[in-house]
Amino acid sequence: MDFIKKASCIACLSVAPFVAPFAAPYAAAADKGAVLASMPALLLDRHQLVTVDGKLDEAPWRAAPEFATFHQFLPENGKPLPAGLRTSVRLLIDGDALIFGIRAWDGAPDNMRSSLARRDKVANDQDFIGIWLDPTGHGRAAQFVRVNIDGVLTDGMYRADEDEDDLGPDFPIDAAVRRLPDGYSMEIRWPMSNLRFPYADGKTWRLMVERSVPHAGGLRLTSTPLKTGSLSYIDALQEIGGMGGTVQAVRDRAFVDLKPELTVRASHDRDDAGRRHGNEASVGLEINARPRADWVFNATLNPDFSQVEIDEPMPTGASRIALSLPEKRGFFLESADVLGLPLSAVYSRTVASPQWGLRATWRDARADATAMSLRDEEGGVVLRGSVYETAQHAQTRRTLASVARARWHRDGMLLGAFLSQRDYGDGGSNEVAGFDGQWRGGGTQASMLLMHSQNSAGFVDEPREATVKVPTRSGSYGQGRYVHISDDWWNEVKVEAIGPGFVNDNGFVPQTGVVKTDINLNRRLGEHNVPVPAPGIAPLKLYELEAHLGLHEIRTLSDATLGQRANQVVQRKLQPGIWFRAGRQTDLWANLGFDQQRAHRQGRLHDTPALHFGFASSPLPWMPVLKGEVTLGRQLDVDADRVGRGGNVVIDAGFRFPLGALGALARGWAMESDVRVNRAWIEGTLGRPAFADNGWRWLGMLHFTASDSLRLLAQNTSSSRRDDGVSGLPLWAERGSHRSLLYRHLWRHGRSMSVGYARDRASEANTVNKALTIKMQWEV
Repeated sequence: MDFIKKASCIACLSVAPFVAPFAAPYAAAADKGAVLASMPALLLDRHQLVTVDGKLDEAPWRAAPEFATFHQFLPENGKPLPAGLRTSVRLLIDGDALIFGIRAWDGAPDNMRSSLARRDKVANDQDFIGIWLDPTGHGRAAQFVRVNIDGVLTDGMYRADEDEDDLGPDFPIDAAVRRLPDGYSMEIRWPMSNLRFPYADGKTWRLMVERSVPHAGGLRLTSTPLKTGSLSYIDALQEIGGMGGTVQAVRDRAFVDLKPELTVRASHDRDDAGRRHGNEASVGLEINARPRADWVFNATLNPDFSQVEIDEPMPTGASRIALSLPEKRGFFLESADVLGLPLSAVYSRTVASPQWGLRATWRDARADATAMSLRDEEGGVVLRGSVYETAQHAQTRRTLASVARARWHRDGMLLGAFLSQRDYGDGGSNEVAGFDGQWRGGGTQASMLLMHSQNSAGFVDEPREATVKVPTRSGSYGQGRYVHISDDWWNEVKVEAIGPGFVNDNGFVPQTGVVKTDINLNRRLGEHNVPVPAPGIAPLKLYELEAHLGLHEIRTLSDATLGQRANQVVQRKLQPGIWFRAGRQTDLWANLGFDQQRAHRQGRLHDTPALHFGFASSPLPWMPVLKGEVTLGRQLDVDADRVGRGGNVVIDAGFRFPLGALGALARGWAMESDVRVNRAWIEGTLGRPAFADNGWRWLGMLHFTASDSLRLLAQNTSSSRRDDGVSGLPLWAERGSHRSLLYRHLWRHGRSMSVGYARDRASEANTVNKALTIKMQWEV
């Protein structure tokens, strides 16, 4: 899937849920060195007030300068704009916020598409306006928001250094939309309290405005001329003109947000050991303080993280290597732009149930830093990687997790350092120190990361699970990455070496004792018209076509402790393939896999040839998402150390239905329905699967208003091993199910009430867990 991330244009400027978190924007100024027109702003006097109602009828809007120079980015960047799709932007600054007024004309307003949806579900199938802001001006990160024409928001942070977008942050943005006979108008108010910028000597604030018009062939318009397939598009953001002394006026202004929360839960658990009932109530508090522009302090006391939403089953497949999950908890997201490091360095989900947490972040024009410390209760899971599997250990002690990070940056250069510690008390500790650097210029990026660890915390299973102090062992980690992009090529080389003694309990290290090499070569072949072998049918237009060659290999390092010899091939992949983009936002890719894989250090290297292909499309207004990933061929059964015919299939479909046709009661209601089905299997010698892993999920959302919704999640998972006629492994079968119903009312950002019921069932020990939860959050 590296090929999809690097080559796919659906990733360009797209943080839609069906591609996040793997996809990220790729675009740059159409002409290197081009001077972009600034976005003019009007400074308001303190007595001038603007109501965010979407009307654009107040006097300041008439006085504000208009910006109306937009460019086509997708599906064909640089092409003339279609007639009847004019877009204009006016920007006001009132001392507390940036206020955007957008007027979007449409010659076919009945074809505009949108629907009520969950926050962060504004996707490419909807008419929306997006705003990307870089108040530091250094082009390394941008905050963004997208508002569809039903007023639903998607917001987050994009980091150019790691080429990642993060939908976790929720900014206190107000927005209102008015549909008009010839399009729509929109107002967006972005408080400066949630913009992060240096106190002094900072660069001019920069932004970009985008517009999505799905009924016009998936059209995307931007206020800066962009082209697809570049390292990062945010170097092309345009400056905000006319700000005057705004930064100096607001940099000393202090902001403090308090968000208390109350959680009441009644639970009923049953298994082979008996029945248990429990009732609990907890009070938590989040504190966010900005004494001045360059300092932000965060604190959390007794937060309830039990309702962090993970909407899909996690298939185990035939691998023993752990999978990562995205972060959705606000405390960890404040300084995501500063902390940005490869996944192995800092992984916030290692903190499961903090009693308290403290964090401070500082930003200067040439440097920034962040530090945090959390007291985590026992009950979490600690992951420790090795060559062929990821071990999971119960965290039986309270721990103190601490991380500090500092960076220096100038133009295309970045240098950084960090320290990390996980303290298990008398059970030992784990310390990591690291150094990283990056250089960006033109179409080239080079980066490196070095880490060294010392660990004295170990785990034993007998006579009971426990964390114990062990003799200190050290280990090292190194990573180097080089990317070069031109009009004809998109090439990447990455080498990662993880020593057998390397441990980072504040990070994510699913494998150790290995060297990983990844080479991706992508040849851009431009636009093509493919003849269709049928009379009267126009040729298929491919907006972009690329040929791909991927080479991936994992080899072992010597480890005397485990008796592992060096230079043993764990996995090798040679995958030529193609990718193209067509109409209806359709991407299709296919790779031939000349692959090899080994199950354990005494096993042999098996040939596992396979066909890998996938697609993503927005085929219909009521089916905006249809995507799949498929692998068919010879698959390695890790436990049995044998190869059999098999595959892995994941299909996702999303449906959107306005319910106004049901009558006056349902006027304005909308339904979201997302379905996922996944199956992994390996055939045995007896004509049936020796191993099978299945899962399905249905997520339904009924939206009564923009503030009230009912969410139903149903998912089942099952895994089983049958007699394969060869290995003689024990037979087993496991099943699990989840059902939950959640009603949520949102007064405004940061003020909500949720009432939810959940039921989980697992075949292991006939376990059934039921819980009724009421949760209130009230931001002050």
